[in-house]
Amino acid sequence: MITRTAVVASQSGLHARPAALFAKAAGESAVPVQISVDGKAPVAANSLLQVMTLGVKQGDTVTLHAEDEAVLDKLVSMLETDLDA
Repeated sequence: MITRTAVVASQSGLHARPAALFAKAAGESAVPVQISVDGKAPVAANSLLQVMTLGVKQGDTVTLHAEDEAVLDKLVSMLETDLDA
């Protein structure tokens, strides 16, 4: 499994709109994607509810797990952009 880390840029972290946009993009990928944050087990990145339960705040580092580098690169880019804007 390939992993990538990203620092979350959105002011609200992975809550509400940013989490919804991220989960939608993860769900559109051809491969399963998981997301984790220190101290918590990985969850399905395409599940809005599971992503929000991680409690990710702006500036937190998350780890993405998948079998496709291009998918991970796209999702990392999203996370490192302020999706609240």
